[in-house]
Amino acid sequence: MSELTHASAPRRSIGGQLLGSSQLVLGLILAALCIAISIAAPQFYSEANIIAILRQCALVLIVASGMTMLIITAEVDLSVGASLAFVGCIGMAVLNSTHSLALGMLAALAFSGGVGLFNGLVVTRLRVNSLIATIGTMMMLQGGVYLFTREAVQNHNRLVSFTDLGAGYVGAVPVPVILAALIFVIAYVTLRFTTLGRYLYAVGANEKAVRLSGLRSERLKLFAFVVTGLCVGVAGMILSSLMNAGQPTAGRGFELTVIAAVILGGTSLLGGRGSLFGTLLGVLVLKVIDNGIIILGWNQDLQMVVPGVVIILATYLDIIRNKANVR
Repeated sequence: MSELTHASAPRRSIGGQLLGSSQLVLGLILAALCIAISIAAPQFYSEANIIAILRQCALVLIVASGMTMLIITAEVDLSVGASLAFVGCIGMAVLNSTHSLALGMLAALAFSGGVGLFNGLVVTRLRVNSLIATIGTMMMLQGGVYLFTREAVQNHNRLVSFTDLGAGYVGAVPVPVILAALIFVIAYVTLRFTTLGRYLYAVGANEKAVRLSGLRSERLKLFAFVVTGLCVGVAGMILSSLMNAGQPTAGRGFELTVIAAVILGGTSLLGGRGSLFGTLLGVLVLKVIDNGIIILGWNQDLQMVVPGVVIILATYLDIIRNKANVR
């Protein structure tokens, strides 16, 4: 019996290591996708196409940075897509009436942060499951944006600063990519090198132990919800700048892409484990696939199919990984 135990232990250890090296696997998948798509469509590596991919990645990464924090605490927010659309409409309306990008941004951040705060209070105070709570918020936002405006809120001013928010450059780097990089670095440092980051991991791993240690787990979760909301505010204004309008339908399916990227990057839906670097790789993989679908002339409805498949597969792999860790 002891020989069998000792013989099987290394196999489990190797299996756990392979399952734990999701970032390495994602990196290899990303490289393989880039090579395969570029062989089939050489224009994949054109400067214009690379910039287009980076802009698309920036929007998702901004929100995914906050969502990673939130899922690490074992919560989730399905309202980010609906909030993204509403934020764009509100920001554009304030921008049109005040001719001030600063006031438009403040209005967008105040609204999106308020949505995050509302979600957090419903989850932490009313004890409603975050999945159910944010579905309810999503439905309210989807209906509310049409009460706010029945059509797209067009840009009626010529502010260069607003145009640059989505389409501008600093040197050769698009402004949205710079903003996404700043938010990513701040989130990464917070999770990796601060006491707050350790507390967020602890809440997701064992909330009861965190409470017994004297920490307010509700406040930590509330923080993660608000941060996610603020990230949506930034992304919403960038998107409205790119479209030069606030579109009530702009965020449909956005939440699926964000959550798929986070889960694909190795963040566990059970909480307590996750990596922002993994989330970055997840965003890149999904957006390269989306871009490949367009370049290769495939049916673009596949862009909605891929995140669904990714969520199922990544969740299944997370279950296997958790079982391996228990062993």
